[in-house]
Amino acid sequence: MKLIERINVACLMAAMICVIITSISCLSAASDDYTDLMKLITDSEDVRIDAQDLAFLLATHGFDAVPKGDRVVVKLDDVVYKMTPNGVEPGLADILIEDLKPQVKAPPSAPELHNG
Repeated sequence: MKLIERINVACLMAAMICVIITSISCLSAASDDYTDLMKLITDSEDVRIDAQDLAFLLATHGFDAVPKGDRVVVKLDDVVYKMTPNGVEPGLADILIEDLKPQVKAPPSAPELHNG
């Protein structure tokens, strides 16, 4: 009986380790995408680049980039990066970050129940 318990514990531990490794690899992939985006934006400079050109450059590097007026909107995980080409900061664009995760609103208060 103790042998079966040890086997069950070993299987449970192995499953937990697999879940942890998978979680870490998913977080690492998201981090790599962000790192790649920042590297691409900050490593070069082009004073003639506009929103169309920047969106094209980012799209060719695998990012979900769409020009919107004089800005480029890039969606990465649950975050939206709004980029303005040739802004104040060095690099290809200034970046404004907007979180897309849905905000959880508190439920409305339940009306008090009164009898009478």
